[in-house]
Amino acid sequence: MDLFELKPSTQTTPLQPLAERMRPRSLAECVGQEHLLGAGKLVREMGEAGELRSLILWGPPGSGKTTLALILARSADATCVHFSAVSSGVKDLKKIIQEAEKLHRLGKRTVLFVDEIHHFNKAQQDNFLPYVERGTLILIGATTENPSFEVISPLLSRCQVLALHPVSADDIGKIVDRALTEAQRGLGAWQLEISAEARQFLIQHSQGDCRVA
Repeated sequence: MDLFELKPSTQTTPLQPLAERMRPRSLAECVGQEHLLGAGKLVREMGEAGELRSLILWGPPGSGKTTLALILARSADATCVHFSAVSSGVKDLKKIIQEAEKLHRLGKRTVLFVDEIHHFNKAQQDNFLPYVERGTLILIGATTENPSFEVISPLLSRCQVLALHPVSADDIGKIVDRALTEAQRGLGAWQLEISAEARQFLIQHSQGDCRVA
């Protein structure tokens, strides 16, 4: 069962995958998605204001959907719970709702991050509606599929759909460079060097996916 609370990591270990160690912890560390994260853009303003609303994040793998959900939850001092549409079910959702209701009564918010929300059928997606309406849960769904076809209309009407783009080659290059030079979380302590040809290979091979890079 892929069900756990997402917490921003403040410490890293060599045992963690490099992509996880280098995951941005704030909007300032994010690279790319300027249409959402640039000055005055929607997600930038939400993060800076600590504002939360239900969202559907639509984009390819490695474009930053999980990272944005975690950063937004952290900026609003909310609990963020990961819920996988592939391996979790209604029974798991009930447990989350019980905890969210307790926090709601204390004036605290819960972000439910639903990965691959398109894997839920109509009846399963219906289970989210009353709790999103009451504000018990802030829903952030992630999907690689067009939500207009994969997410039910009542849920779409209560969420804002944000499209993420594949990360550009220039931005992938910045991510590779940061991983090589960052000493605490990346590979900087090794003082590694990379040839221009190898760097270009990594950029091309990643095909816009930060984790692959």
